[in-house]
Amino acid sequence: MNHNAKVVASIEEALAPLRDGMTILVGGFGLSGNPEALIRGVVARGVRGLTLVSNNAGNLGKGLAEWLKAGIVAKVICSYIGNNDELHARMASGEVKVEITPQGTLAERMRAAGAGIAGFYTPTGAGTVVEQGKEARDFDGVRFVLERALPGDVALVRALEADRFGNLRFWRTARNFNPVMATAAKLTIVECDQLVELGAIDPDDVHLAGIFVHRIVHVAEHENAFEYRTVRKRA
Repeated sequence: MNHNAKVVASIEEALAPLRDGMTILVGGFGLSGNPEALIRGVVARGVRGLTLVSNNAGNLGKGLAEWLKAGIVAKVICSYIGNNDELHARMASGEVKVEITPQGTLAERMRAAGAGIAGFYTPTGAGTVVEQGKEARDFDGVRFVLERALPGDVALVRALEADRFGNLRFWRTARNFNPVMATAAKLTIVECDQLVELGAIDPDDVHLAGIFVHRIVHVAEHENAFEYRTVRKRA
């Protein structure tokens, strides 16, 4: 990998390595921290039969719900469906297979993949349907379930700032799954709001080291949609 040539000119160029049947990890929690342009670009790329790993695969018809509408997803690994009507409908019809994983376990499975750890034991889900088909053991009288690492072929990541080496800074809670996904994938593609020069991000503010990043595309304009606006009445 040429660390001096990570910045690409377009979404199309950034997504050129995508192929049918890939496992793609996509950052975001609900609609927060979504790589909006990359999500749209995957639909335009025309790849199909994807396994999507995401917290909730879009919501209210936005974000990753576009992939479901386009029929390019074969399987979703997520922790939450909620009001994602697109996923509910396709799961019920059998069009899309859905694997529900507890949220902390989902994050840890990807972190383990990035750290080179094959699997780990967790008490989360022990004695429930989560345990079905998995190895379980007792440690000090507590039941634990073996969970396997979850690597991906590609990670699509949204960052507030990126320098040309790929060092990233995320915007508050939009950091969510993005860093662990970047470490767990063979190829990490970053959509950044701001592209800055080397040294512009203070080392203490680097949330993800550039060694994990392979391609960067600068996208200045975003919708930054959110699901529900809740405000307090004025006194």
